[in-house]
Amino acid sequence: PVQILTYMDGKANVQETELKPRVGFLYPILTHNISVFINATQERDSGQYMCTVNVMNDITRTGKNVGIINLTVLVPPAVPTCQLHGNPTVGSNVSLSCSSKKGKPSPTYQWQRTAPTLEVFFPPTQDQARGTLKLTNLSLEMSGLYICKAENQAGFEECSIILEV
Repeated sequence: PVQILTYMDGKANVQETELKPRVGFLYPILTHNISVFINATQERDSGQYMCTVNVMNDITRTGKNVGIINLTVLVPPAVPTCQLHGNPTVGSNVSLSCSSKKGKPSPTYQWQRTAPTLEVFFPPTQDQARGTLKLTNLSLEMSGLYICKAENQAGFEECSIILEV
């Protein structure tokens, strides 16, 4: 454990860590609410944080003066990359892939065709975890604009690809 912030003898002190310019007490200490803030959160701020309160001349059993919280910083998906795999000729099979390099938790992927007609795809044609879409026995009508949406609780991004059969 690394100490981040202390309040002793009437003074708040921020320790020399990467959090120093971004952390502090949310309220004046005299309010008895010792909540802290972290500004400009980053993925590496995720982890377990512990608050220990020791009051002079207070007889407290061990463990009663400790609060623990787990922080998970969510990261929206990065703009995904859409790719076509295979030769898009009539009667052949191709797959479309969609992959985002960032995202916490890992994004899920949803493919849809927008032009000339809207079509949403479901398993087993589509793998939402891997971001793949398998198109079999291609026909001219399957040509169009295909959009992939990478999404998690923190947000979403999209990429697209034009399929010309």
